[in-house]
Amino acid sequence: MHFKTIFKSFKNKDMLKRIFIILGILVAYRLLAHIPVPMGDASTFKEAVSNLLEKSDFSSFLNLISGGGLASFSIILVGLSPYITGSIIIQLLTKAIPSLEELSQDGETGRRKINQWTRMIAVPLAIVQSIAYIFILYQSTVSANIATDFVPTMSDWALSVTAMTAGSIILMWLGELITEQGIGNGASMIIFASIISQLPTTLASLGAALFDTTATGPLNLFGWLELPVNPEIFWILLFFVIALIVVIYFLVKLNEAQRIITINYAKRVHGNSSYGGIKSILPIKLIAAGVIPVIFATAFLSLPALVGQVITTVNPDNQFGATLTTLFTAPSANNFQTAYPDGITGQWFVYPIVYFILVFTFTYFYTSIIFNTKEIADNLQKQGGFIEGVRPGMTTANYLSKVVNRLNFFGALALGLIAMLPFITDYIFIMFIGYPIGLSISGTGLLIVVTVALENLRSLDSRALMVTYDDYNNDEPEDK
Repeated sequence: MHFKTIFKSFKNKDMLKRIFIILGILVAYRLLAHIPVPMGDASTFKEAVSNLLEKSDFSSFLNLISGGGLASFSIILVGLSPYITGSIIIQLLTKAIPSLEELSQDGETGRRKINQWTRMIAVPLAIVQSIAYIFILYQSTVSANIATDFVPTMSDWALSVTAMTAGSIILMWLGELITEQGIGNGASMIIFASIISQLPTTLASLGAALFDTTATGPLNLFGWLELPVNPEIFWILLFFVIALIVVIYFLVKLNEAQRIITINYAKRVHGNSSYGGIKSILPIKLIAAGVIPVIFATAFLSLPALVGQVITTVNPDNQFGATLTTLFTAPSANNFQTAYPDGITGQWFVYPIVYFILVFTFTYFYTSIIFNTKEIADNLQKQGGFIEGVRPGMTTANYLSKVVNRLNFFGALALGLIAMLPFITDYIFIMFIGYPIGLSISGTGLLIVVTVALENLRSLDSRALMVTYDDYNNDEPEDK
């Protein structure tokens, strides 16, 4: 990274304009997170939301990527989940339908059409999810005798669903506006801002627990210093911070790891001029798919829990809905005592194993979409480029496929293990003290934050190099 160049680029008016536009969009997004859904008294749904967050992992994931929109019952409650699901559907269809695959390779025009279809699919998905969540929340409040005096009419339903669907569409639009600024991916940046926005609340709760010394007294260090903090919480947080730093270090290393392939260009002579005869590089990242497989796997795996929640809300005695909800709810500190009163059973391992398999599979799937070895081999052949010792054309494509598949295996394995961190740490604590401690490192959230931060920094670096290019030319010494 060229940090000196990045700071130098802040003198450029266009660069500052783009940054302030992005910051303004993120502020607008955070304001939307505090606009309640027009469905009776929003405060009456808070307890139902709290219960839903504990029962459904899809709800927890939705609350994470919507920046607490579910917990606050805001119009962006659905968030970018329909857009993510629509992207999964379109990319699956792209691989299954040859005409769509040709369209995806048709340059910018094809990508725009596919993006438009993704948005069109996201709208009905947002409507369906809006109806499902309002229905679940309302039935939960009724069953708990929280809002028995409020009976929504058809106009209330229509207004609420419209508001939530509009909130999801606005988020898609805001994400595209950010992407147009050329400094990072808009959807990823919104999810990044969502996770970061919940840090103050988390830090405040941890701070309150740390300075609560009423039960245990202050921390005594070596008999000569007393700190007004809870000793048990202090040592847990210290271990947590150290583990967090170590995990972030390895996340950065894994995200930046890449295989460098040298590309040679044949020398060509046209008249009195010669072209080519140079070497270039083709970097292939260890985790080329980034954080997308984790987001896809979480959204994909969590949908059955949502369906099970809807079924059990309609019919509490339905065994199929109860099984779906039980199997596809992530084991955590919140539900461990109620779901596993006798300790770990075989059911505890179902969600983590399926989650790992999905992350592993989606890593291969998404990498094959964004890294088309046949297309790269064809472009190299047209430009006169070749890999030393490898014939151009299909032989080059097969060679690149083998390299990518080997990298994918280790990259998918690393990505799956990172996503499994919460379950691994929970399992360790259950084995030692009998229950999860509740301070597990969130592999999904941490991976999203680190990956998106690095991608945005890289995009900012590229933009900075563009706007300061003339300065570099002026600074070059003249040939004598």
